[in-house]
Amino acid sequence: MIAKLILDKKREGHALGTAEIRDFIAGFTRGEIPDYQMSALAMAICCRGMTARETADLTAAMKESGRCLDWPMATADKHSTGGVGDKLSLVVQPLAAACGTAVPSLTGRGLGLTGGTADKLETIPGYCASLSLDAFQQVVGDVGVSMTVQTDEITPADRRLYALRDVTGTVASIPLIVASILSKKLAEGAHALVFDVKCGAGAFMKTREEAAALAHALVDGARAAGRKAAALVTDMNAPLGFAVGNANEVAEALAILRGARTEGRDIDLCIELAALMVSLAQDRPLDDARQMCRDRLADGRAYAKFAAMVAAQGGDLEAFAARMAQPTFKFRIQAMKAGRVAAIDAEKVARVALSLGAGRLTAGDRIDPRAGVTLAVQVGARVGTGSPLATLEKSSGPDGLEKAAAELYKAFDIRPEAAEPESLILERIA
Repeated sequence: MIAKLILDKKREGHALGTAEIRDFIAGFTRGEIPDYQMSALAMAICCRGMTARETADLTAAMKESGRCLDWPMATADKHSTGGVGDKLSLVVQPLAAACGTAVPSLTGRGLGLTGGTADKLETIPGYCASLSLDAFQQVVGDVGVSMTVQTDEITPADRRLYALRDVTGTVASIPLIVASILSKKLAEGAHALVFDVKCGAGAFMKTREEAAALAHALVDGARAAGRKAAALVTDMNAPLGFAVGNANEVAEALAILRGARTEGRDIDLCIELAALMVSLAQDRPLDDARQMCRDRLADGRAYAKFAAMVAAQGGDLEAFAARMAQPTFKFRIQAMKAGRVAAIDAEKVARVALSLGAGRLTAGDRIDPRAGVTLAVQVGARVGTGSPLATLEKSSGPDGLEKAAAELYKAFDIRPEAAEPESLILERIA
């Protein structure tokens, strides 16, 4: 009866009290409140919204549904809302750690068009992306950085609620998104949080206005919980970097960490995100943090942190290199006219990669680690007739490659002239 009264109250658009939210989530976690009532509350929140105070209370209740970690050293983490070719965590987290900020990072798996960091890391033979919390704490303490998936011990209310949101059409609710993201980040114990909120064709948030609203809500929620926070709203109309897939994205991240590629808008964004983490966690001027990040990337210490994390979690980078040297089925596409690349549609590229086996439509789908797309050009590049545009790749067989190639060609907009690409950073919330 108490649960029904809370549902009635939110259905009518009234703000719920702190105790009402806390008790509802606690009852749901214990199994006393059934899924159908939790689904009803999620729909009421989706339709009626929540105040900032309600959202903070929901976040706290979900955080407290499981274990919460605390750290004796300065810690920070970065969260991205997900995008096409977004392998930035593989660079940003070890880079921040190389600057002396410990990074306990609970990451996720991909579903639909968004690739998951855990899936990418698991293309490294032996890498364990499902550490227990005790092992997670050990790696962070020993190495300074760990990336692993959320366990049943962390925010179990969020795990159960997200599964309901996915099937009840309530994913697109800013209060529910904020509570889901923040509850995990607060439970993992990061003292400073940086959010990369993407917008555009390849992002969950399609417009800059939607992304900015979510970015502000995340920063406000983190600060309300006593954490330092900042956010960037970034462009996701074109893929990030050159690789879109899993193993090929890890290979690209390794190339950046090793200094094989030193320029690009994606590298600039990596440095900015890591610098924000270091600046907030260490109370260091942002310009100083930027320079430190550039230095640690250039001198190889960021790569050394990544390699140490991989080894601590059972991974073998030499075996990964051997895997990447194995032959796969490939199909290359070329420009049919000369000009300048005005745009590369991130969503179209992602759908092609998904069709090749680089992602999953349901949680039980298997991923082909080598499937994906590797671009030969970026937005703004000049091309001639016959210039390479991209390579499609999969390991399971050649079927579907030619059809996928025809679809991939549609992602490229080549014009006689096009403006220089702007910065990926569209807005800052600091």
